[in-house]
Amino acid sequence: MPLGRRVSKDVAGPYEADRRLAGEYRTRLAEAGAAERALRDAEARDAAEPELRELTLAFDRALTAALAGAEAAEREAIGPRGYALPEQDAKTRRAAEIARRRGKAKPAVKPWTAEVDRLRTAREAHRLGFRTVPTIAV
Repeated sequence: MPLGRRVSKDVAGPYEADRRLAGEYRTRLAEAGAAERALRDAEARDAAEPELRELTLAFDRALTAALAGAEAAEREAIGPRGYALPEQDAKTRRAAEIARRRGKAKPAVKPWTAEVDRLRTAREAHRLGFRTVPTIAV
């Protein structure tokens, strides 16, 4: 007889994937910090444009990976009831959406929500300040 809450089979896979990804969050955040330091150091020494471009893209990828880890940690903190999957029926999806909103109000989830917002803002500020996608010649 299993103790604790049971997780439905269709949610168990994504929930476990989020648990693994959330466990890697600190590593991903450290990689983003290292990528930012490398970019700032290259800017300070007036590095060549190709090197700056590569470091800009590396920092963007690192920020995106850290953001994915923070989002996974937020979903993990909300719990398995907050997973709405496309293959679920409408009633189950609606219950999952409500559980997700209720979960976001929990004190254990609020720091992760703030961290997701902080990382998303940092990534967007980086993308606005540096060209991370190729320009389209018209």
